[in-house]
Amino acid sequence: MNEEAGQGVRPPGATPHLLIESQGPGAGGADAGFLRDARDLARLGHRVQLLLIQEGVGAAVGAAPWSAREAAAAGAEVLVDDFSLTQRGLCAAQLLPTARIVDMAEVSARLLEPDVRVVWH
Repeated sequence: MNEEAGQGVRPPGATPHLLIESQGPGAGGADAGFLRDARDLARLGHRVQLLLIQEGVGAAVGAAPWSAREAAAAGAEVLVDDFSLTQRGLCAAQLLPTARIVDMAEVSARLLEPDVRVVWH
């Protein structure tokens, strides 16, 4: 970044990571490694936003065998798409306590954040 413009260099870990999980468990589905990546990035001090959409919303269900619980415990912000949640007949009471339901307007704003690193699975 340009020091003359009054903006310094970002400290390590300040670049936001937006990890989007759209797949569920099963053949060709959610990769527990992707959820571990979110956890590990958060443990390293990175700002991590884990967005669960489509079949990926299952990772926010508290009783799910493959879950975003470890990522949340490490400091990742777990976001759940409201439309995907409704389409699967799930409700907020079934989610991890730290998961937050978001709409596409908020997701769009996050996608447009300066320097955001987006990975879609």
